[in-house]
Amino acid sequence: MNCIIVDDEYPAREELKHFIKEFSNIDIDEEFDDSIKALEYIEKNKPDVIFLDINMPKLDGMALGRIVNNFEKKIDVVFITAYKEFAVDAFEVEAFDYILKPYSEERIVNTLKRLEKSKAEHNIKCLNNKLTLRKNNKLKVVNICDICYCEAHERETIIYTTTDRYTEHYSISEFYKKLPKENFFKTHRSYIVNLDKITEIIPWFNNTYMIKLKGIEEEIPVSRNNINIFKHLMGI
Repeated sequence: MNCIIVDDEYPAREELKHFIKEFSNIDIDEEFDDSIKALEYIEKNKPDVIFLDINMPKLDGMALGRIVNNFEKKIDVVFITAYKEFAVDAFEVEAFDYILKPYSEERIVNTLKRLEKSKAEHNIKCLNNKLTLRKNNKLKVVNICDICYCEAHERETIIYTTTDRYTEHYSISEFYKKLPKENFFKTHRSYIVNLDKITEIIPWFNNTYMIKLKGIEEEIPVSRNNINIFKHLMGI
């Protein structure tokens, strides 16, 4: 598990580096006092975690967090800032944590432990949940958590990740049985979505919704028959 630190204050970076090295197994790959250079690095290297100050020159930390939140790969952002008024904005960009300066050793250590636990759980989940899917007469092993959505096509089901598509000779109802119900939901007779990939829920006609998924251009419908269960799952 690796991270970068983005903070224009040298003492703050040094203090955080000390805690990360002392109390975690997280590797510090780079540190930046310039958020533009940090963004260039993030786009090329996709670190697991970004420790990010909000009050940054050129590009503020919250703007950088919004950009990172739209990346295909999930990157955990931990805001470490003196400004408490941006906490709601941090929630909207799905930040892992929001820590106010000056913070205690107990506070940062707790966050470091949660980061490591979250990464370990994600890795175990992906390793234990794989499907063998067909593409061009070949069999490919795919992590279930990489599936974004599935679409019915006549008697077959097309499975989409952000980078590929696969075709299975099952009806969409039959394929749905292969997927973990805690992560996937059949929003429509022709669609199954990965709930973890949802980034936006758009009100639509007749009290229904359209869904946007991370890394996917197509919007997925939620039918009226499934709307109540969907709202319950999403806490609407």
